[in-house]
Amino acid sequence: MFTCSSAARRLALPARRRWLLFAAASASLLLRVDARAAPRVIKVHARRFVFTPNRISLAPHERVTFELTAEDALMGFSIPQLGVRADVPPGIVVHLSAEAGDAGTVQFLCDIFCGSGHETMNGVLVVG
Repeated sequence: MFTCSSAARRLALPARRRWLLFAAASASLLLRVDARAAPRVIKVHARRFVFTPNRISLAPHERVTFELTAEDALMGFSIPQLGVRADVPPGIVVHLSAEAGDAGTVQFLCDIFCGSGHETMNGVLVVG
């Protein structure tokens, strides 16, 4: 039968603490990786000449997925400064991923002609 002396127990305890600290730090890193892996979902609804919402706030370099729907006609959703766009047919949910840049404002717009008033169908991303 093996018995530990009190001196051996004192030496083993710091090793246990080191292992617990290592495990806690590793778990913290995994949580950060998971948070980075899951972009925020932002629902945007389009109908003739209006996006709802038409003003969206983002953090710098935030990754998002736009969940796009259209009510009454084929719409386009374009963010030229971010280099992303999608066609949004009525009744279909379209997902579009993007990453915000540095602080500032970025325009989004409908890039498929949807009738008189189309030229005012836009919105803004406020990054900051």
